[in-house]
Amino acid sequence: MHLPLFAIGRRLRAVAVIALPVLALAPARAAAQGATTPLPAPGAPLKVLDPAFIDRTANACADFMQYANGTWLAHDTIPAAYSSSGVTRDMSDHNELVVRSVLDDAVEQRASLPEGSTPRKLGTFYASCMDTTAIEAAGLSPLRPWLRDIDGITSRSGLVQQIAALQARGINVLFRYSPDADPHDAAHYMAWLSQGGLGLPDRDYYTKAGASADSTRQQYVEHVTRIFELAGAKPAQATRDAHEVMRLETELAKASLTRLQQRDPAATDHPMTSAKLAALAPSLTWPRYFRSIGLTVPVSRVNVAEPEFVRRVSALLRTAPLTQWKAYLRYHTIAESGPWLSTPFVAEDFAFSSRFSGAKQLLPRWKRCLRETDGDLGEALGQAYVTKTFPPEARARARAVIDDIRAAFGERLRHLTWMSDSTRTQALGKLARMREKVGYPDQWRDYTRLVAQDGPFILNVARVNAFEWQRVVNRPGAPVDTTEWGITVPTVNAYYDPSKNEMVFPAGALVPQTFDPAADDGANYGSLGGSWAGHELTHGFDDEGRHYDAAGNLSDWWTAADSAHFTQQADLVARQFDGYIQVDTLHTNGKLTLGENIADFGGLLTGYDALEQALKRDGRPGLIDGYTPEQRFFIAYAQSWRVHNRPERLRTRVTVDPHAPENWRVNGPLSNIPAFAQAFGCKPGDAMVRPAEGVPQIW
Repeated sequence: MHLPLFAIGRRLRAVAVIALPVLALAPARAAAQGATTPLPAPGAPLKVLDPAFIDRTANACADFMQYANGTWLAHDTIPAAYSSSGVTRDMSDHNELVVRSVLDDAVEQRASLPEGSTPRKLGTFYASCMDTTAIEAAGLSPLRPWLRDIDGITSRSGLVQQIAALQARGINVLFRYSPDADPHDAAHYMAWLSQGGLGLPDRDYYTKAGASADSTRQQYVEHVTRIFELAGAKPAQATRDAHEVMRLETELAKASLTRLQQRDPAATDHPMTSAKLAALAPSLTWPRYFRSIGLTVPVSRVNVAEPEFVRRVSALLRTAPLTQWKAYLRYHTIAESGPWLSTPFVAEDFAFSSRFSGAKQLLPRWKRCLRETDGDLGEALGQAYVTKTFPPEARARARAVIDDIRAAFGERLRHLTWMSDSTRTQALGKLARMREKVGYPDQWRDYTRLVAQDGPFILNVARVNAFEWQRVVNRPGAPVDTTEWGITVPTVNAYYDPSKNEMVFPAGALVPQTFDPAADDGANYGSLGGSWAGHELTHGFDDEGRHYDAAGNLSDWWTAADSAHFTQQADLVARQFDGYIQVDTLHTNGKLTLGENIADFGGLLTGYDALEQALKRDGRPGLIDGYTPEQRFFIAYAQSWRVHNRPERLRTRVTVDPHAPENWRVNGPLSNIPAFAQAFGCKPGDAMVRPAEGVPQIW
């Protein structure tokens, strides 16, 4: 995964010395001494590399992030509604203006659009989100039938049925059912059961000791209390129920794997028969549960990602009081609907979430509604977005850069001196079969069965969640849909999926500042090539991705010696990032961020190789803005991580985010690369030149 996303995530330098070109350093120094380029005006078109962002008074060999972005950072103010500003916000703001025009057109024209057409559904969905009059008038009333069903639970079997009903509406209670690729037969789906059901961002918030952790837990109980009071509970009852929610969630948290433990694919690989599942967790009455969620195909095998968690769930279903379960289900039903209810619920939801993000005010309603619409009906928006922003020639040029990255990584594999021939053959086979999806799907999703109606927006959210659930619930046993995208077209992000062995780059990420068909190779290969394409490709061979073979199956295709070398060198990366301060006195977690850090390092090395090959093939240009192609490569890479974070966000990311802070994603890998040092004349002893014994020798 390219950028920090708290909810999701998937998941080296060659020993051979690279002959590096002699670069024109003097012009770069002269440029650094020249007049400062004015900063672009707000809303001005983005560039893959913008010389105005460079701090020409900074020492590139001491802190390259400051050198590449320091002038921008000195003038930037994070808007009140955001937890950060920078590349992602700038690109997203641009994309959202395009998406907003699509949605406004759909709203304006929906009365004249055919009944049941996807554009009409799109307009109705967005319009109902923007209809604050109806939302305020409805208050909590749309949820009353669901809450009555919860209050009416009188038995353990009735409890399981309500859990299933809420999950099918998209409410995160207790655990997660999902049809995902079989770890050992990636061509087919199987049923997965995974841990979930927590209201705080991570299990560590329930288990850590200390004053700060105690304060967070107390704030959570107060938040849950306020949610119950807003729903009509008396203060004393609301407080009692909030403590019951906390007690139950703490038990779930203690049985959950940590994020670091989940990074090992073997830790979540537990296929079992339905009989073994019944023995592991008898309180779930699995046949009844599966029927209740709408699963009609036979379930003979299930992957229980965290068996001890499911075992503990079963025990709690048997022993925890029904009153405790009812409080827990009521809270999650209300809280997860809160952003789309009346103002008091929206305000309480924001007040609590801002403790983790640092945002000072809500986003404008149109942005919140747009993002929900994109998340829920993304492919209904995608085609119109592509028509406005991403012509075929842009897709072709992006593919050409990505293909150059693929070829460069292949050359690295062929020349690794530490890798055995048997492992190399397997690695080259995996690279050859790695798919790439660029821009937009070749097949768009069919929304025929989706229902969208005027009225309280939360009911449309429930309808779209039910549509998605019904679309996938019966997939176990079916062939994996290799055409499906896990990200929407306007999104500023990218990912690698190890079970499909594919890289995915949506059109929303293939615009400046990431990529511009008209930009020079130095800039494009530094940003799209190094920061994006090389990064995602390397995920196929990072500490997680390397455990999957060319077909996407979990498989040990490494020799013992090669695996030992990789692990030893990866440990150098982990120790390097353990030494960096993330915020205050908190250090970056080198093990949690290892996959992303390996991908950054491998992406840079591969992107640089691809640039050198492109320059040999197409010819070297003269200096641009006073910089050589190689210098522009590294500046563009650093500017692709241009960001300004609030401290609250950085504190949360220590616990939940497998990505290191952006300044270390720049300075960390660059300090390991001799080509960077040569490009900017850095010497041993400079902060941006790490001692050779600490430099990892992987890809």
